[in-house]
Amino acid sequence: MDTLIRLTATYALYAVALVAAVSWLRPPRQTKAPYAVAAVLAAGLVGVLVKVAGTAWTDPRPFVVDHTTPLIAHSVDNGFPSDHTALAAAIALVVLAWHRRTGVLLLVLAAVLGASRVLAGVHHVPDVAAGYAVGVLAGGVAVLVSRALPWPRIEARVPLLRGARAT
Repeated sequence: MDTLIRLTATYALYAVALVAAVSWLRPPRQTKAPYAVAAVLAAGLVGVLVKVAGTAWTDPRPFVVDHTTPLIAHSVDNGFPSDHTALAAAIALVVLAWHRRTGVLLLVLAAVLGASRVLAGVHHVPDVAAGYAVGVLAGGVAVLVSRALPWPRIEARVPLLRGARAT
């Protein structure tokens, strides 16, 4: 069981990113630019929001508090919020806006990633819950901003984006 926890805690974020990249290849060309912009915006927002939340609240890692050895190597720093869970949830929410079933699957995988990081001893449950909330917020804002951009005017100025209008 420890091996499964280690693998999930370490590699599930890569699986989320890979599935998201493949899902980006599926839609028609005119939705690719807004989709990509939403993903990049979500990742940037996660970075900012995780830093802000981490500054507002400090939660030492479980292995520091309990004097245990975590299942995966990790630095001794603030565990709040879980940046892995936040990024996975943000990516999942962006995918959800374009591919409902794939997005739901990735939201579940983001939750499993968070749970595995708790089981691995590198996060407490509130760290993961806050990370998930940060990710959902960042992904939602990114999708709204991306869909609100004036894609017809942007396309006119950037030849590579011709036909990149959001549906």
